[in-house]
Amino acid sequence: SYRYKGLNIEDVMRLTVREATVVFDDAKVCALLKGLVDVGLDYLSLGQPTSTLSGGEVQRVKLASELGKRGNIYIMDEPSTGLHPNDTARLLALLRRLVADGNTVVIVEHKLSLIAQADWVIDMGPEGGADGGEVLYVGPPAGLLECPRSKTAEFLRRTTAAE
Repeated sequence: SYRYKGLNIEDVMRLTVREATVVFDDAKVCALLKGLVDVGLDYLSLGQPTSTLSGGEVQRVKLASELGKRGNIYIMDEPSTGLHPNDTARLLALLRRLVADGNTVVIVEHKLSLIAQADWVIDMGPEGGADGGEVLYVGPPAGLLECPRSKTAEFLRRTTAAE
């Protein structure tokens, strides 16, 4: 029987994060909701069980909770998995924001667009699994292009040549 701005608890739990940003005016709640919007999760409903989220969505929920913190080290495993290119661009902007705030971000990633934007690359190979494990290159992405044994460099060269 309790209502908040005309909404009962069921109504509130059905709100998307984006809709909730308009409903709530508490500064702390708004900051949390803005973090979810910033990581591209504005489509989630407030009552959505976490068990229904994809691995990438779970990582972005965690990322949203870290925005504004300083001096931390973040290690992420393939945070771009399953993302639309627009969402990948948003993820890259958020990762840069974390770095600009004085954090260190380490990513295991195969998406070339993210690798090309890294400050520093450690390329392992020459193959995957039992045929990998050797450090092929360490340094800025531009130098990786000169690494003859790197599969990553091979694909990056193709990508940059196509542009």
